[in-house]
Amino acid sequence: MYFVTFCVYTWQKFVEEVLETIELDDIKDSLVGIAGQSGLSTEQRKRLTIAVELVSNPSIIFMDEPTSGLDARAAAVVMRAVKNVVTTGRTTVCTIHQPSIDIFETFDEVFKSAFG
Repeated sequence: MYFVTFCVYTWQKFVEEVLETIELDDIKDSLVGIAGQSGLSTEQRKRLTIAVELVSNPSIIFMDEPTSGLDARAAAVVMRAVKNVVTTGRTTVCTIHQPSIDIFETFDEVFKSAFG
């Protein structure tokens, strides 16, 4: 019984750390809801998607356009969460098309791909 209790406690602690990293701890008991009607905003949903992936504790995470469909403020919040993921020691790879200068400056390394 002690082992099970310890495992549940450890798992809960890990999930809490993920929520803090992605900055969702303030809304952890909220319903996801229907987009545009209730529940989480689009930006919160993007961060939730990242958190769901982090629960499997990957050493590397790939994100395809994590800021697509977001306004500048929401994109900045998502990229701050991505930067928080990087500080946990995980390698993070993102594809971004036409980032704002603020988003561009959050990257540690940039690889440009172009035809020709």
